[in-house]
Amino acid sequence: MTLFENLSTAEISTDRLSCAISGEEITHNLDEKGYAILKGVLSESVCVALARNYDADGPYRSRVVMSRHGFGQGEYKYFNYPLPDLIACLRSELYEPLAQISNRWNEQMNVDQRFPKTHQQYLDLCYKAGQVKATPLLLQYGSGDYNCLHQDVYGELVFPLQMACLLSKPGQDFTGGEFVLTEQRPRMQSRVEVIPLDQGDAVIFPVRHRPKQGTRGTYRVNMRHGVSEIRSGQRHTLGIIFHDAQ
Repeated sequence: MTLFENLSTAEISTDRLSCAISGEEITHNLDEKGYAILKGVLSESVCVALARNYDADGPYRSRVVMSRHGFGQGEYKYFNYPLPDLIACLRSELYEPLAQISNRWNEQMNVDQRFPKTHQQYLDLCYKAGQVKATPLLLQYGSGDYNCLHQDVYGELVFPLQMACLLSKPGQDFTGGEFVLTEQRPRMQSRVEVIPLDQGDAVIFPVRHRPKQGTRGTYRVNMRHGVSEIRSGQRHTLGIIFHDAQ
């Protein structure tokens, strides 16, 4: 039995997660700052187990070495279907409250697409569009590694929000490696945000765009994210993306 099989959905409180994302503070932070931090989403033991599973044979569909594609330094592995129970549970339970926020954002940005209530309904739409590959992933960085600013767009269908959860302990497992978010505003210079995370913390942030209130109404800003250079040690991250890939 693999460590993934030992990780049950009891390791996380999905009700607490859904309530947290639906809460006023999280919604306010997403609207005002463009991101929201969820403290202690995963326990230390779960974080350690997930990180240790990076070198396991499964259940992954592919491994990507960033330097081969100009993405940066480091590597990551995409999970394959069927997803481990804990990953699948996180993805489905987080989707519903985030879909409500995403629908409101799209309305504000005059984007026609609306998202169904359940994640399975949305995955069915992805399947019909030819996006059938799982996108949750584990990322691994060593000393000197980094992740260039990018957007996780895998096809025509894009869910506006995603989550990254830090599995390693800053200052102990690694130094450096800050999560970075940039906001490109029309006719203005880009704004940069360095987001502090502890082990088990998650950040919710836009995949590509978010609405922003200006003096002349709401406009659309372009978002990118990345990771600064790891100065020492090793850093692992769990990424939860809600749309599938072609």
